[in-house]
Amino acid sequence: MSEIPKIKTQIVSRFNISGYQIRSDASIFLAQYIAPMPDAERKRWLTSITGHVQGQGLDLPVVEKRHIELAIKEASNTGLEDNESVFSVINAFDVPKFRYCEEKRKFLPVSGGPKRDLLPGPDMKAEYIRDRYMMLWQKTSRHEMFNASKDGMVGNSVKRLTLRKIETLLATSKMNEVVILGLLTQLTEGKFYLEDPTGVVPIDLSETVFSSGLFCEGCFVLACGKFRDGTLKVEEMGFPVSELASSSRAYFGTMNTWGGRSRTLLKASRNLAELEKTNREDSIVFLSDCWLDNPVVLDKLKLLLQGYNEFPPIAIVLMGPFSKMTEDPYSLKGRFAALGEILAGCEGLKMQTEIVLVPSCDDPTAANILPRPPLPDCLVTDLKKRYPRITLATNPCRLQYCTQQIVVFRMDLVTKLCRNTIHFPKSGQLEDHFARTLISQGTLAPLHPIALPVHWNFDAALSLYPLPDLIVVGDPSQGFQVTEQECTVLNTGSFPKSKFAFKVYIPSSRTVEDSQIPDD
Repeated sequence: MSEIPKIKTQIVSRFNISGYQIRSDASIFLAQYIAPMPDAERKRWLTSITGHVQGQGLDLPVVEKRHIELAIKEASNTGLEDNESVFSVINAFDVPKFRYCEEKRKFLPVSGGPKRDLLPGPDMKAEYIRDRYMMLWQKTSRHEMFNASKDGMVGNSVKRLTLRKIETLLATSKMNEVVILGLLTQLTEGKFYLEDPTGVVPIDLSETVFSSGLFCEGCFVLACGKFRDGTLKVEEMGFPVSELASSSRAYFGTMNTWGGRSRTLLKASRNLAELEKTNREDSIVFLSDCWLDNPVVLDKLKLLLQGYNEFPPIAIVLMGPFSKMTEDPYSLKGRFAALGEILAGCEGLKMQTEIVLVPSCDDPTAANILPRPPLPDCLVTDLKKRYPRITLATNPCRLQYCTQQIVVFRMDLVTKLCRNTIHFPKSGQLEDHFARTLISQGTLAPLHPIALPVHWNFDAALSLYPLPDLIVVGDPSQGFQVTEQECTVLNTGSFPKSKFAFKVYIPSSRTVEDSQIPDD
């Protein structure tokens, strides 16, 4: 842009007057950010950013790019408290970890000790599965079906149910009306078992009636039946009960379970709640399978970005894979440079829109284990020069828009659950079964670790408890949205395979709009 050198000179002069020396890369970054603005707005922003830099109390009078980035974020959040922000992306490896304490009957943060390692000891494998179990056990055991002071309903009869541990079965040879919460697993080929921290019991599924959902090895299930001669003959099998996020949060107190800079959960922020209501035009765009090496996909992506240039959303989330063909990872650098050339001409987007890049497991250069780290910074250097508002996100990642919590996950998850289910539903819509599975299991990975490997130390990044407001999954199957327990489960579908369809979320009304790039 021809104005950049002139604006850069003005920036250097302004900071010199204030007693600061600004690095060249920082001044270029700021110049690119404010260049699309009108002159009056540009001067106002420059004054505001200079003031925020002065407020940072730098040890040396040298302004670096990170100081400018923080100042821009603070200037964008004027009127909010220090730890409040309108929009932020939370790295999966920064998600806080909590563990249920049976004595205190609440969740406590896991803190102290060494920093969490990607390659922990083998005992951590059992620990993360145990943490999942305890999360499900505590919410299921206090449900009215299992509350000793109330009656539970099974079928058409009213019965008082007792949720048992497996150790109670192993101490006897016969028991009727057994209800067990356990991990569905195969310890021997073709033979299913239920497992909990107290033991393992073989199960007979020959006459089992399954409730709605996709039951896979690695899921936790509620099994109802009769115990005879060392085997639980399961009559009914369902998922653990689900509950509203507001009910779940009561067992965490005011702690920030979501992640981010704030110590307390931003759900309770009055400032952000007010902004959420007034910013009716704000939207977040989601699309998956952004094949930058496909000329047709790149052309359609160009139309999308140029179309939104006049009415910029708060964010555009682009999910991988960013290359359709397997090729040298570094060739992707040129693909992102081409995307940068498109974005360089979108002046409206530069002022208001964050571009979030979420990699798939097929993108370079990380192993196929969740959570997956962001794309390497070296691949997007040219893209960032042309469009500074780029965020390299993990997979999955978390978004915070005002008070709303959004999970973004690029994975063929619908396909994986259907492929691994031991009982495919004979009625109902697939999207309903999928949503029920995720919400009841409370995790993005309700599968055996062989089918969906997880970093044991960072399983908290996959947690869906308490439930967020929106779960966005990038699966190539047909797009859909389902709402259960006030949580919307959204599948974007594949951008190229769906004739260039994508999803738009409107936070003020909590609605999802189906959009599509028209044919030429």
